Amino acid sequence: MALWKWEAKVQPKAVIVLVHSAYEHHLRYAWLIEQWRTAGYHVIMGDLPGHGRGVPGGQPHHEPFDEFEESVKLGIVVAQENDLPIFIAAHGLGATIAMNVLSKKAYPIAGAIFTSPWLHLLKTPSKLSSALSGLHQLTAAMKIDHGIKIGDLTRNPDVIESEKNDPFYRTQITVGWYHELQTYMRKTALGKGKFPDIPVLLHTGERDRIADKEYAKRWLKGQELKDFSYKEWSGCSHDLFQEPEREDILAATDFFIRSSLRTLGYVVN
Repeated sequence: MALWKWEAKVQPKAVIVLVHSAYEHHLRYAWLIEQWRTAGYHVIMGDLPGHGRGVPGGQPHHEPFDEFEESVKLGIVVAQENDLPIFIAAHGLGATIAMNVLSKKAYPIAGAIFTSPWLHLLKTPSKLSSALSGLHQLTAAMKIDHGIKIGDLTRNPDVIESEKNDPFYRTQITVGWYHELQTYMRKTALGKGKFPDIPVLLHTGERDRIADKEYAKRWLKGQELKDFSYKEWSGCSHDLFQEPEREDILAATDFFIRSSLRTLGYVVN
């Protein structure tokens, strides 16, 4: 897996490991990366296995989830080379993967920002929904389309227009991968008290049509954390950093990062 590092444009305060969600890629985060660089953060990010450029067209997602976890671990290892406080910012399925990685091993993480984690999906593949009575007839290798369109992710018209023909956004999956996804989300949602006691900021959108925000609330309440924040953004869809309100969401996130740094004893301008 290739990783990229975007260096801060000013004296760096911290390094952010950014993890995208299922089906998408790092190019969708250009605006966010540029904002963080300007604010004084290095950003480290790569495409999850099976995502982004270099993947054969028409190939469905069937990647093992341990490979996803290994990619997040690699991002943390690379971030440690900077000798700066490390934050993880992860979205959608990426947030779920990061939750698991941080729950399994202690890492020197200053804080975590999760947006719209996948712990229970509201949007399911239509083919599965229409074939529940004959589910046994669907083989693990059978290709289906999750059917999540850009318009399901954000109501920002500029983003919808610019990304409607994105060749690297792929929602084709296998039935076996989808079943593994369901198991992975269920185990994560039930993992009470396993997450390390680090500051956590969890954002959700009021009108998220992809992931059930109630499961995210329950997960956060189930962890043994001294410092945590939850924000449900009124009127917002799933991709919060693509929404028209993204500057406000970014400001709230930056406040969280600066507060966490001050708690650690850093002087933040």
